[in-house]
Amino acid sequence: MIVIQDVMPLREAIHTRRRKDEAVAFVPTMGNLHAGHLDLVRVAGERGSAVVVSIYVNPLQFGQHEDLDNYPRTLEADKAELQKYNIDILFVPDDRTMYPRGVEEGEYRPGHFVGVATVVNRLFNIVQPDIAVFGKKDYQQLVIIRRMVSDLAMPVEVIGADTVRERDGLALSSRNRYLSAQQRAVAPGIYRTLREARDALQRTKVDRSKIETEGYRKLVDLGFSPDYFKVRRQEDLGDPDPQDRSLVILTAARLGEARLIDNMEVELRRQ
Repeated sequence: MIVIQDVMPLREAIHTRRRKDEAVAFVPTMGNLHAGHLDLVRVAGERGSAVVVSIYVNPLQFGQHEDLDNYPRTLEADKAELQKYNIDILFVPDDRTMYPRGVEEGEYRPGHFVGVATVVNRLFNIVQPDIAVFGKKDYQQLVIIRRMVSDLAMPVEVIGADTVRERDGLALSSRNRYLSAQQRAVAPGIYRTLREARDALQRTKVDRSKIETEGYRKLVDLGFSPDYFKVRRQEDLGDPDPQDRSLVILTAARLGEARLIDNMEVELRRQ
């Protein structure tokens, strides 16, 4: 594994691999790697013959009162984990590399998902991968990146990897560290609530808005402060029509200092 900080050495290293007809698979991360990130690296290794991982804490993905300064930077530990997966290149750019004219150049379109699209667009242009792997845990991010790739006609295959969970169902996340022991015992309730909503959708012709209301109420009863609990189309996150069969249930809910996101795909039987 070679570690690269600048654009030109990265492109030269990738060009060397392309001359050997190697397909380049890319996994962008913000570091503080856990088993969920490493599963994306595993998938990338299965799909590409050369694997590039980036670590960059993107300031455009943090809101005004969010935890950019406190986001854990664990580069040495991350390197040690990535060594086990025999990746080819670790790209660790700084702010000057990613935003040569300053971070403010993206602030005319504020918001988390705009920040995601901005940094992923830059990374795709720098790395020029054939394949890019993202986790399904952040389903909205995955849909936005796929739409961006389609809209800009980028020659990148975007792969969604299944969410990696603890044994009790809690989705792995760097933000789980904010949970107290008592909150950690409650947190898997978000997964149980999603499963119950999925079962209800598959079992009956119940009004989807009723399932949304019931899921929201269950989270409140468990002690969460939900931002939303919604049923949407998988393809574009639009409001589903009666004929839609590929759905996804999405939720975000606060538990203490942690904001947990999760989702569950649902395939309905054809009428």
